[in-house]
Amino acid sequence: MRTLLHVVLRELYRISSKREYWFSMLVAPLVCVFFFTSIMDEGLPHDMPIGIVDQDCTPTSRNLVRNLNSFEHIKIAEAYPNVTEARKATQRGDIYGFYFIPKGTTKKANRQESPVVSFYTNYTFIVAGSLLYKDMRTMSELASGAAGRKVLYARGASEKGALGFLQPIVIDSHAIGNPTLNYSIYLSNTLIPGVLMLFIFMVTVYSMGAEIKESTGEALLRAAGDNPLRALYGKLIAHALIWIGIGAIYVFYLYGVLLYPCYCGIPTMLGVMALGVFAAQGMGTLMICALPSPRLGLSFASLWGVISFSISGMSFPVMAMHPILQSLAWLFPLRHYFLLYVNCALDGFPIINAWPYVIALLAFALLPALLPTRFRNIMTKIAYKQ
Repeated sequence: MRTLLHVVLRELYRISSKREYWFSMLVAPLVCVFFFTSIMDEGLPHDMPIGIVDQDCTPTSRNLVRNLNSFEHIKIAEAYPNVTEARKATQRGDIYGFYFIPKGTTKKANRQESPVVSFYTNYTFIVAGSLLYKDMRTMSELASGAAGRKVLYARGASEKGALGFLQPIVIDSHAIGNPTLNYSIYLSNTLIPGVLMLFIFMVTVYSMGAEIKESTGEALLRAAGDNPLRALYGKLIAHALIWIGIGAIYVFYLYGVLLYPCYCGIPTMLGVMALGVFAAQGMGTLMICALPSPRLGLSFASLWGVISFSISGMSFPVMAMHPILQSLAWLFPLRHYFLLYVNCALDGFPIINAWPYVIALLAFALLPALLPTRFRNIMTKIAYKQ
C-alpha cells in the first residue's frame, strides 16, 4: 500500500505541474457541461422563421395564417408574393420553410372541391425541418377539419355528430421518459458523458505516452517496487479521483439543479458514472498498450471516442444498424453507459435489472489487470520516436 500511495502521489504531482492536465481534466470537461446544457436550456427551439405565400387573400386564409403563427415553434417572418421568392429566401437561409395558400382556396373549400395547400421545409436543418413540418401539417389538418365541420353544420349535423365524422378515432399519445420532448434531456445525458469519456481516453493515453516520451518509465516502476500492475493502477487511481469528481459535478448539476428525470435516484447515477469512468480508463490503457506511441495512441483514442457518439444508439438505433455494427457497438463503453442511463434514470428499473451492462463496464475496467507485462515492456524497452 505504501508503494501504491507513492505512485498515486507521484502522478498527482505530475498532473498538478502540467497545464495540459489542468485544461483536459478540469477546464474543458466543465466548460462542455455548461455549454451543452445552456445552448438547449429551453428544451426546443422556438419562433423559427418561416415565410407565407397567401394568394387567396380572404378572411379565411388570413385566419389560417394567424393560427399558424400562434404555434410555439413558428414565427412568420415575412409574406412573399409568389412561390419563387419564398423558395429563394429558403435557399438563402433567411427562413426555414414557407406555407403556400393558392388563389381560390376558400371558394373551393366552400364548394367541397378539395383545395390544396402546400408547405415546404428545409431539411438541411433536421431539427428545424422536423418541427416545422409537424406544425404546418397539423395546421393543414386542422384547416381541413374546420372546412369539413362547416359543411356538416350547414347540412344540419350536430356538433357531436360532426366531430365523430371528422375524427372517429382520438389519439392519446404519451412520450415515455421525456414527456416534454426536451432536446436537452435527450442529448445532454449522452453527449456530456461521451465527451467526458473522450477526455478520459486521451488523458490516459497521454499520461502513459508521456512516460515513454520523457523516458521516465523505469523511474515509475522503481517507485512501484518494480511491480507493473501497481504502477499502472497507481496512475489510474490518481486520475480516477479527479474524473469521479468531475462526473459527480455533472450528475448533481443535471439531476439536482436542472432536475432532469432521474427515477433511480442520484446515488445510483453516481455509481453508474463511476463505472463509466473506470471503463473509459481501462479502454484508454488498452489503447496505449496496443499502440505504444503517443501520436498513434492519441489518434486511436480520439477516433474511438468520436465514433462512440454515433454507435451508442442515442441518435440512430443500434438495432437498425448493420449486424456487424451491432456487434461492434458492444466494444464501446458509452453504449453500455447509455443503456444503464435509459434503464435506471428514465425507466426507473433497479440497476440489477441491467446487470449485463454493469458486467460489461466492469470488464472494461479490469482490462489493465491483463496488461502488466505489456505495460512493463513499453515502459522499459520502447524508445520514443518523433
